[in-house]
Amino acid sequence: MLETFSPENLSPGYLSDKSPENISGVKETFPEQLSEGNGIVSEEIPEKLSEGNGIVTGEIPEKLSEGNDNVPGEPPEEFVPEEAPEELSDGNDIVPEGDSFSFSITAPEAGERIDKVLAVRIPGQSRSYLKKLIKEELIRIDGRPVKPSTCVSENETVSVVLPVRMLPDILPEDIPLDVLYEDEDVLVVNKPKGMVVHPAAGHYTGTLVNAVMYHCKGSLSGINGVLRPGIVHRIDKDTTGSIIVCKNDNAHQSIAGQLAEHTIVRRYRAIVLGNIREDTVTISQPIGRDPSDRKKMAVRPDGRQAVTHVRVLERFGNYTYIECRLETGRTHQIRVHLAWYRHPLLGDTVYGSSKKTPFATQGQCLHAQILGFIHPVSGTYIETEAPLPDYFNNILKKLRS
Repeated sequence: MLETFSPENLSPGYLSDKSPENISGVKETFPEQLSEGNGIVSEEIPEKLSEGNGIVTGEIPEKLSEGNDNVPGEPPEEFVPEEAPEELSDGNDIVPEGDSFSFSITAPEAGERIDKVLAVRIPGQSRSYLKKLIKEELIRIDGRPVKPSTCVSENETVSVVLPVRMLPDILPEDIPLDVLYEDEDVLVVNKPKGMVVHPAAGHYTGTLVNAVMYHCKGSLSGINGVLRPGIVHRIDKDTTGSIIVCKNDNAHQSIAGQLAEHTIVRRYRAIVLGNIREDTVTISQPIGRDPSDRKKMAVRPDGRQAVTHVRVLERFGNYTYIECRLETGRTHQIRVHLAWYRHPLLGDTVYGSSKKTPFATQGQCLHAQILGFIHPVSGTYIETEAPLPDYFNNILKKLRS
């Protein structure tokens, strides 16, 4: 059965902490192909891919060639400038796109000079640049101006305003990549847990961008600027799986257009808390900034349209193994929708429970498994599959035992 939750069912005063049980749902047989214009991807992508390289090529699926669910005038979420990057700073905080950020002093940093701490926190900047920022009062501790020799204490908050002219150079780094597909136009990689997609405040090295710059020897699209060469969409720091990188501007424009038309196929595997009763669920709830915490997102009536399709794969009593199919790509969409549905992701301490579980997830248990797109040059449908990471398989093994 299909259970659909839509924004029309929201009362004007609805907030993100309301339960879906209070919303009247519409149940019907789960269709693989729906009527035109309903905004739901209608063509089912084969579950099993060709053996060996995990790549399927072939005829363009009917839905992908039509692009019926395009939102006129709406740019793809994946590179909307006003949206914050998906990557998290200090584990949980969304770092705003731009030139200012803050961080807390850790125990190992306590007692150090602020200029020495900054040299580590902001690699790529000379000590003289950092001292100039301090002199111009662009660096503060708990809101107070400081001197380069000021020693920091644990848990103090350091705020930094980094002028655009001083943004650090992003350098290629020889970081191994798990390549799922590659040609002269696009690259699809399987991102590991803990890797930030592109440089942002607090994360200027060790990112996917640093790795692909080395791998591609500088041959990347430049549409999204110096901090995000080749990047057209993102996944969270602790989310694993498939992400596409564009090697030239033509490829970037093509993939960005497919994202805008919602024709990119994105299927995730996840483990959530609780037992989902319905076999299939469609969550259609708008997402925007959490009014009580700007570092988070929330379901809210004035948010942007967001649709997530959920299919139950296995049930384990207090846990459920599911597939999530994205129709839109809002910031933290799957995490927010599942938390609103009262089945948060296992290991998600931001939108779920902070209680310890018997599983060492090190972040949300979410994996971007399937990525399908129309090749920007050949027009062939390409689909890649990222194998489940070891930690994910280990959790499933424990749940099945």
